[in-house]
Amino acid sequence: MLDRYYITVFNHYKKTLGKRSLAIALVYINFLEVSFVLALATFFMAFAKQMKMDLMSATKFWVLMVLILLFIIAKNWMRYNGKKRIILNAKLKRTDISIYLLWLLPVGCFLIAFILLRV
Repeated sequence: MLDRYYITVFNHYKKTLGKRSLAIALVYINFLEVSFVLALATFFMAFAKQMKMDLMSATKFWVLMVLILLFIIAKNWMRYNGKKRIILNAKLKRTDISIYLLWLLPVGCFLIAFILLRV
Protein backbone atom coordinates (compact mmCIF):
# COMPACT_ATOMS: atom_id res chain seq x y z
CA MET A 1 0.00 0.00 0.00
CA LEU A 2 2.70 2.49 0.97
CA ASP A 3 4.78 1.55 -2.06
CA ARG A 4 1.91 2.54 -4.33
CA TYR A 5 1.58 5.92 -2.61
CA TYR A 6 5.33 6.51 -2.88
CA ILE A 7 5.42 5.71 -6.59
CA THR A 8 2.31 7.82 -7.27
CA VAL A 9 3.84 10.88 -5.59
CA PHE A 10 7.18 10.22 -7.25
CA ASN A 11 5.67 9.96 -10.74
CA HIS A 12 3.47 13.02 -10.21
CA TYR A 13 6.36 15.30 -9.28
CA LYS A 14 8.85 13.67 -11.66
CA LYS A 15 7.19 15.39 -14.62
CA THR A 16 7.80 18.89 -13.32
CA LEU A 17 10.67 18.68 -10.82
CA GLY A 18 12.91 15.93 -12.17
CA LYS A 19 15.42 14.66 -9.62
CA ARG A 20 13.91 16.70 -6.79
CA SER A 21 10.89 14.39 -6.97
CA LEU A 22 12.94 11.71 -5.19
CA ALA A 23 13.31 13.90 -2.13
CA ILE A 24 9.67 14.99 -2.18
CA ALA A 25 8.43 11.40 -2.45
CA LEU A 26 10.72 10.34 0.39
CA VAL A 27 9.52 13.20 2.59
CA TYR A 28 5.94 12.27 1.76
CA ILE A 29 6.31 8.59 2.66
CA ASN A 30 8.11 9.50 5.91
CA PHE A 31 5.37 12.00 6.75
CA LEU A 32 2.69 9.40 6.01
CA GLU A 33 4.24 6.60 8.07
CA VAL A 34 4.99 8.87 11.02
CA SER A 35 1.42 10.16 10.99
CA PHE A 36 0.06 6.58 11.02
CA VAL A 37 2.32 5.59 13.89
CA LEU A 38 1.50 8.74 15.86
CA ALA A 39 -2.24 8.22 15.39
CA LEU A 40 -2.02 4.61 16.56
CA ALA A 41 0.21 5.47 19.50
CA THR A 42 -2.02 8.28 20.70
CA PHE A 43 -5.06 6.03 20.36
CA PHE A 44 -3.47 3.39 22.57
CA MET A 45 -2.26 6.03 25.00
CA ALA A 46 -5.77 7.53 25.27
CA PHE A 47 -7.25 4.04 25.63
CA ALA A 48 -4.83 3.17 28.41
CA LYS A 49 -5.60 6.46 30.16
CA GLN A 50 -9.35 5.79 30.00
CA MET A 51 -8.81 2.29 31.41
CA LYS A 52 -6.73 3.79 34.25
CA MET A 53 -3.63 1.90 33.16
CA ASP A 54 -0.34 3.64 33.91
CA LEU A 55 1.90 2.22 31.19
CA MET A 56 4.43 4.97 30.57
CA SER A 57 4.94 8.62 31.30
CA ALA A 58 4.55 11.33 28.68
CA THR A 59 8.32 11.86 28.52
CA LYS A 60 8.96 8.20 27.80
CA PHE A 61 6.21 8.25 25.18
CA TRP A 62 7.83 11.13 23.28
CA VAL A 63 11.30 9.60 23.53
CA LEU A 64 9.91 6.37 22.11
CA MET A 65 8.18 8.30 19.32
CA VAL A 66 11.44 10.06 18.38
CA LEU A 67 13.25 6.71 18.23
CA ILE A 68 10.50 5.27 16.03
CA LEU A 69 10.68 8.38 13.84
CA LEU A 70 14.42 7.92 13.33
CA PHE A 71 13.92 4.24 12.54
CA ILE A 72 11.22 5.03 9.95
CA ILE A 73 13.38 7.65 8.25
CA ALA A 74 16.37 5.29 8.06
CA LYS A 75 14.22 2.39 6.82
CA ASN A 76 12.60 4.44 4.07
CA TRP A 77 15.89 6.00 3.03
CA MET A 78 17.43 2.56 2.54
CA ARG A 79 14.31 1.05 1.01
CA TYR A 80 13.39 3.60 -1.64
CA ASN A 81 16.85 4.48 -2.96
CA GLY A 82 18.31 2.53 -5.81
CA LYS A 83 17.11 -0.70 -7.31
CA LYS A 84 13.98 -1.12 -5.16
CA ARG A 85 12.48 2.12 -6.50
CA ILE A 86 13.18 1.12 -10.09
CA ILE A 87 11.59 -2.30 -9.56
CA LEU A 88 8.53 -0.77 -7.89
CA ASN A 89 8.14 1.76 -10.66
CA ALA A 90 8.20 -1.01 -13.27
CA LYS A 91 5.86 -3.40 -11.39
CA LEU A 92 3.13 -1.15 -10.08
CA LYS A 93 0.36 -0.12 -12.40
CA ARG A 94 -0.26 3.57 -12.70
CA THR A 95 -3.33 4.65 -10.78
CA ASP A 96 -5.14 7.94 -10.87
CA ILE A 97 -5.13 8.91 -7.21
CA SER A 98 -5.55 12.59 -6.56
CA ILE A 99 -2.36 14.19 -5.29
CA TYR A 100 -4.44 16.39 -2.99
CA LEU A 101 -6.02 13.31 -1.42
CA LEU A 102 -2.59 11.77 -0.94
CA TRP A 103 -1.36 14.88 0.93
CA LEU A 104 -4.56 15.09 3.00
CA LEU A 105 -4.14 11.53 4.26
CA PRO A 106 -1.17 12.22 6.60
CA VAL A 107 -2.63 15.59 7.59
CA GLY A 108 -5.84 13.82 8.63
CA CYS A 109 -3.87 11.29 10.66
CA PHE A 110 -2.03 14.10 12.44
CA LEU A 111 -5.34 15.81 13.21
CA ILE A 112 -6.71 12.57 14.67
CA ALA A 113 -3.53 12.19 16.72
CA PHE A 114 -3.78 15.74 18.11
CA ILE A 115 -7.43 15.21 18.98
CA LEU A 116 -6.55 12.01 20.80
CA LEU A 117 -3.70 13.75 22.63
CA ARG A 118 -6.25 16.17 24.11
CA VAL A 119 -8.37 13.34 25.54
